[in-house]
Amino acid sequence: MAVRLRLKRTGKKKQPSYRVVAVDSRKPRDGRVLEIIGTYDPRQEPSAISIANERAVHWLSHGAQPSDTVSKLLTISGAWDEFRSQGSSEPADSSPEAVQAASSEPAPAPTPDLVLDTPEPGADDSPETSAEVPADEPALLDGAPEPKSPEPGEAQ
Repeated sequence: MAVRLRLKRTGKKKQPSYRVVAVDSRKPRDGRVLEIIGTYDPRQEPSAISIANERAVHWLSHGAQPSDTVSKLLTISGAWDEFRSQGSSEPADSSPEAVQAASSEPAPAPTPDLVLDTPEPGADDSPETSAEVPADEPALLDGAPEPKSPEPGEAQ
């Protein structure tokens, strides 16, 4: 059975509120659920989100796939981070020798963030102004429309 974490609509007409539920993916939106793990009320300011993180982590660790909206709600509630840290904190080989060997290895150096070197406006050596136009193509002025190529079957 493919389990999904998704929203089930409740509330009156034009006043929606939602339950975050674990449900078989083949069931309809408001059909029978396996478990209710939280609520979401988007009409309050700020939105009210109440999720049982331990139950959400349980379902995620058993292979449940969250919908796009529920994955955002899980990130806000902290359940997603809990699930991610749970997977990385348990070593694959839990023997004492493997745990000690893993802890004695130095951690890899962090990679530097990507920094884009953008030229200052008005710089004389900017790549836009120094670009050369090939000899076989006519130079186009900025803002000038490109010449239309004739459509097949159209007279020139």
